[in-house]
Amino acid sequence: MVASTASLAPPCRSSLSFTSSSGRARAPPPRAVRCSAPSDIDAPPLLRAAKYTVDRYIKSGMVVGLGSGNASCMAIKYLGQQLRAGTLEDIVGVPTSVTSASEAAKSGIPLDDYQGCSQIDFAFDDADIIEEDTLIAVIGRRKLEGGESIIQEKFVLNAAKRIVFIITENKYKGALDGSVPVLVQSLNWMEIAEEIDDLFLGDAEVWRRPSIGHADPFGGDFPVVTKDGHNVLDVIFTSPIANLVAPLWLYQKVEFPLSIVR
Repeated sequence: MVASTASLAPPCRSSLSFTSSSGRARAPPPRAVRCSAPSDIDAPPLLRAAKYTVDRYIKSGMVVGLGSGNASCMAIKYLGQQLRAGTLEDIVGVPTSVTSASEAAKSGIPLDDYQGCSQIDFAFDDADIIEEDTLIAVIGRRKLEGGESIIQEKFVLNAAKRIVFIITENKYKGALDGSVPVLVQSLNWMEIAEEIDDLFLGDAEVWRRPSIGHADPFGGDFPVVTKDGHNVLDVIFTSPIANLVAPLWLYQKVEFPLSIVR
């Protein structure tokens, strides 16, 4: 079992820590270096990757962006353990969500607000899917808890000098597929949804995400409204898209275009 890292050339310093469910070593992606997992071989693979991320990348005195999701929660807990043991000192965490802030507080990690933070040395996060060749990561498919913000999560990741995504191997794919969350102002969401639908010419369906109940194109009676006042449109692709970023990035009516980190 290995945990592998892949680094893009500057200025985009993005990496991976992933584990293979099959137990077989996998060839590293372009510009990558394979690294051995920690010595606790009896630990669950994702926990080993989370520990590896903390041990390999976080140094005393750093400001660290704290991601959201199961793997990030493991890394936050382990980071707190390292602080209590004295292995790391003077760490300040910048949470990407209410959940990560709560977990960091319980773990004894000092926190700073992302809006008041002048620099973030390093950040780790979960990702829904990563494209092999580009290391583009999609975030935001998970159910948003009260007070969470995809904007906050992406702000922290983009502000970091280096990012690591902690994922299982099945999220590391040759082409992006599935859904991509798009944030839009709630007042004119339907107009934007129709224009996005036209943009992809039948290759995708656009559904407004509900907060409760069953999903449907209109988001039901209780659509998700983020703390920033946005609806979430899930752009659901019926086949892999060769160039996902370009068309939506140029689409100016989407106030916060994509939950994609490059």
